[in-house]
Amino acid sequence: MADSKKNVLLIVPSLMVAKGLDSILSDLGEFKVCGILSDLTRSSETRLKNMDVDIVIIDPQVFDYDSRKNARALMGEFTDAPVIAIETIAMGEEILKQFDEVVSIYDIPTVIIRKMRSALDARAEAPKAEGNELSIREKEILVCVAKGMLNKEIADEYNISIYTVITHRKNITRKTGIKTVAGLTVYALLNNLIDMNSVE
Repeated sequence: MADSKKNVLLIVPSLMVAKGLDSILSDLGEFKVCGILSDLTRSSETRLKNMDVDIVIIDPQVFDYDSRKNARALMGEFTDAPVIAIETIAMGEEILKQFDEVVSIYDIPTVIIRKMRSALDARAEAPKAEGNELSIREKEILVCVAKGMLNKEIADEYNISIYTVITHRKNITRKTGIKTVAGLTVYALLNNLIDMNSVE
C-alpha cells in the first residue's frame, strides 16, 4: 500500500510548519513528504525540476513581494503538479486565488487532505496543455528577445539570473523550433505578442 502514496514536496520557510505537515500527512497515510525546501534559490529550483512529485505545498512567503502575484505561473516552470498555497500569515485574495487550492495553518487534518485530493482531482480532469505551448514567463522572455534585449537586461528586468534567462530561451527554441532572433521576432509578431512599433 505504501507504493500508492502520493509524493508531496513542501516549500516552506518554517521548519516547524514543515514538520507539522509532515507529521499530519504521515499519520493519515495517503500522502508522504518526499522533500522539504525552505526557499526557492537556484539550487532549490534545480532540485524541484528533478523531483517526481504529485503535489506541491508552498508558502507564498518564499517569493519576494513583486513575484507573489505570479507565484503559480512561476511554479509552472518547474513542475506540472498541482500547487497548494499554505497560508501561514494573512495573504491577499489576489495572491491566493492563483493556486490550485489553499490550506490554512488552522485547518484540521481531514480538511487539509480533502483540499489536497480536490487539487489532484482538478488537475487530473483539466485538459492537458500541448507540450509546445509557451508559459507566461517564456512569452515575456520572447517579447524581450524580439525587442532586442540582451540576456543580462532581461535578467535585470525580471529579477532572475542570467542562467534562468538562458534556460527560458532554450525552452522557447525547443517549443517553437525557431533558433534565430529574427525568426523569434516574426513568431512574436504573428502571435500578437508584440506590435511592429516595439521592434528595434
